[in-house]
Amino acid sequence: MDIAQAKRKENIAEYILYLWQLEDLLRALQFSPEAIYSQLVAPRQVEEEQKHIYLLWYMDIVNLLRKEGKEESGHLEHTLHLIGDMHNLHLQLMQNPVGEHYRKTFAQLAPQLPQLRAMVKKENISDTELAFRALYAAMLYRIKGDAKRAEAIKDTIELVSPVVGELAAMYGKVERGEVDLFKDM
Repeated sequence: MDIAQAKRKENIAEYILYLWQLEDLLRALQFSPEAIYSQLVAPRQVEEEQKHIYLLWYMDIVNLLRKEGKEESGHLEHTLHLIGDMHNLHLQLMQNPVGEHYRKTFAQLAPQLPQLRAMVKKENISDTELAFRALYAAMLYRIKGDAKRAEAIKDTIELVSPVVGELAAMYGKVERGEVDLFKDM
């Protein structure tokens, strides 16, 4: 909860990836309140009251996963909507003068998108969601110790990371009112 809140304020991309990882962790714990408490809540050095709040927050995510029918796989609509918002920003940056640097960064990734799409095996998703799925897959490969797969996509991830990073930074700036997307139009 505290980590998610901090990531949401600091970097929308890290927030989304954190929530995706949390979804998988909650699935691995089989949504068991006891397992969630012992693995995720009990180790925290906070007051008992605060531990109860953490457990409720994790269980709220469990309930959302169940409600959305994503007990086995998939991502919460909340994160998918955020990615949709980021994709809308991507489209604006691809057209508006303020996106000049972003377009150059994205141009380096663009030739890799068909290969990346084939690897992720998701045809009907935006380039932005594709980039997130690639980053998440790479993260999972590293966590699982799958060095072969992690190495196979290393070059692509080196192109994806700057695009997502720049898009996330711009998202934060737009959200805080620091950037006007329509300036100089």
